[in-house]
Amino acid sequence: MTKKKIRVAVLFGGKSAEHEVSLESAKSIITAINKNKYEVVLISINKTGQWLLGNGRTLIIDKSKRVALIPQSERQLSTQDKNLSVDVVFPVLHGPFGEDGTVQGLLKLANVPFVGAGVLGSAVGMDKDVMKRLLRDADIPIAKFQAFTKEKKINFSKIKKELGLPLFVKPANMGSSIGVTKVKSEREFKKAIKEALQFDSKVLIEEAINGREIEVAVLGNEKPIVSIVGEIKPKDTFYTYKAKYTKGFLEVEIPAKIPQSLKRSAQQLALKAYRTLCVEGMARVDMFLKKDGSFFVNELNTIPGFTSESVYPKLWQASGVSYSELIDRLIALAIKRFEREKKLKTSHV
Repeated sequence: MTKKKIRVAVLFGGKSAEHEVSLESAKSIITAINKNKYEVVLISINKTGQWLLGNGRTLIIDKSKRVALIPQSERQLSTQDKNLSVDVVFPVLHGPFGEDGTVQGLLKLANVPFVGAGVLGSAVGMDKDVMKRLLRDADIPIAKFQAFTKEKKINFSKIKKELGLPLFVKPANMGSSIGVTKVKSEREFKKAIKEALQFDSKVLIEEAINGREIEVAVLGNEKPIVSIVGEIKPKDTFYTYKAKYTKGFLEVEIPAKIPQSLKRSAQQLALKAYRTLCVEGMARVDMFLKKDGSFFVNELNTIPGFTSESVYPKLWQASGVSYSELIDRLIALAIKRFEREKKLKTSHV
């Protein structure tokens, strides 16, 4: 008897400035996923937030096929003419409205297993202000920072005195270095604040750490494991959107050429940060290594870039886990967590 395939809904696109990055990640997953084991259903979220059903083979989406995920429906996707059940959802949504806990909450209400961090881990992983406060409280080294909302007056002289120059201005809730500016003067500072506020109502202002950019990939739920350590060597002024997604603007050195003792320190720090932020499934942990051998955690990405050329899959490939196997493990982790949570009581009567 032929074993039934696991039906995986790959959820991509999104109402976010990282929409295009998500499309590239989805393409790679669709190409690499084990077709003998999984049946793929494609769900695209367009830039206005509409959910559209694809054919499971390409990213060409039938715009007339709107689809909805129904809360408490036992994994039912509803279209105009039929309902379709799915076994697990693989969100490959980067940025707000996808990586920030919003979609994860909907998936929990629909009672469907999903890949990656849950609601809490996704939310704190997206908000760099909240993330850094939690890391700081756990005694994890981070850069000095301040956060401001639109309504709060920002005094450049005071910021300069406390954080120094250059410094970084970034939207608190955004990824892929979108809206991030390296600032060296008051004039640049004002322009950077205006730029960041286009993408979020909260701005993070952070001291610039002069150090090597080190990356560690983490995989797992209650017992996460870490990849070997890599180093990012952008050819731009910092790890910009252009450096991340333009061919020739980025060199990734895997493994990083640092002493073994520092590699172990980076891996231990990555695990501590992962657990501190209540992340499950996966995350890429970005950190800086200063000349004195000290590490500073920059941020965690709970849905890191997932193309076959992205850093997260590359770190695992160098660690002995192929891209296809990585997809397999993430789906297994999603189902395992779902089964664990299903055993929890929902009533005391």
